[in-house]
Amino acid sequence: MNHSTVANSGFPTRISVSYCSNLTRRMFLLLLLPLVLSSCATPQKKTFDLGHWNQKKIELLQNKASSIPDPGEEVAFISAAFLRTPYLASTLIGTAKTDEVFVLRLDGIDCFTFLDYVEALRRSTDFKTFEEMLRQVRYDNGGVTFLHRHHFFSAWGNSPLAPLRDVTAQIGGKKTRWTVKQLNKRTQGKLFLPGYPIKRQVVAFIPGEGIDELILSRLHSGDYIGIYSPHPGLDVSHTGIVIKKEETVFFRHASSKWLRKKVRDEELFPYLGGKKGLIIYRPIKMYPL
Repeated sequence: MNHSTVANSGFPTRISVSYCSNLTRRMFLLLLLPLVLSSCATPQKKTFDLGHWNQKKIELLQNKASSIPDPGEEVAFISAAFLRTPYLASTLIGTAKTDEVFVLRLDGIDCFTFLDYVEALRRSTDFKTFEEMLRQVRYDNGGVTFLHRHHFFSAWGNSPLAPLRDVTAQIGGKKTRWTVKQLNKRTQGKLFLPGYPIKRQVVAFIPGEGIDELILSRLHSGDYIGIYSPHPGLDVSHTGIVIKKEETVFFRHASSKWLRKKVRDEELFPYLGGKKGLIIYRPIKMYPL
């Protein structure tokens, strides 16, 4: 512990105890030690930060979105409100060895939490139900634990009763490929997420070389897409949302590129250059809350 740490702890750096007996001095130091050590602990990550949002603005967005009859257009409308939101990685809290904590942060998002917040807003009617739906979107059966968290896109899109449909094969037709993934299992048996089980998942994807104008025409605004990953243990390398503007198909995503660390729209076809393929989940009408 350095001098500045102690100084910032709220205690003086030099405490005179010349008048104390040896026993008193020892007792004082024993009482002081936990307080000083606590000042050295790493501050806990934030669990709640609405950024420029507040409850009123969120509910106004929900109210406007609820009047949009098409689920995909509703996703497109909600996600537009996140444009230019800063990219921020690793906001979720919890591991196999530490307690999972429910996090709601709109001040900064990554490619996956972006989808969490948009889909939770689509499924909710006010701020309270937004929080409830976020638990359902992010966790299996809403259980806030590391083991229940949807760490993989294909688990997120295939969550039981989720108002989403895997339309990859429908869009890809004969170009669709199928593979069996052992999610979380890296080469040589290592794990991406220590303490999280390996999960078998059948994944349909459209290979990158098969994506053409016809495939793009079959996409809808509001489709959730994952960029397929060929690596063992992974299903996708990135996620985002399809946005159609007139004749152009865009990819709305939280970009981690250092010059563009924010939510932005890019033309999808050029973005896919050299990528391995697509997985597509389409939002459908909500079940009654």
